[in-house]
Amino acid sequence: MSTTAVFTVEGMSCGHCERTVTAGLTALNGVTNVTADAKSGQVTIESAEPLQDDQIRSAVTDAGFALVDRV
Repeated sequence: MSTTAVFTVEGMSCGHCERTVTAGLTALNGVTNVTADAKSGQVTIESAEPLQDDQIRSAVTDAGFALVDRV
């Protein structure tokens, strides 16, 4: 069963930021697709199973950004 979650990420301002966040989240086990949009500040994550918000927050923080909240 595939799941989709959308989060607000603070600090993305360009394509490089989008790629950095995408790479960090794609590395999480079970993630099948990530779409980061700097203009809206949102990240959409598709995964095989639901992910824990703490896992996502950690990956975003490690990439140098701040996870604000689930949309």
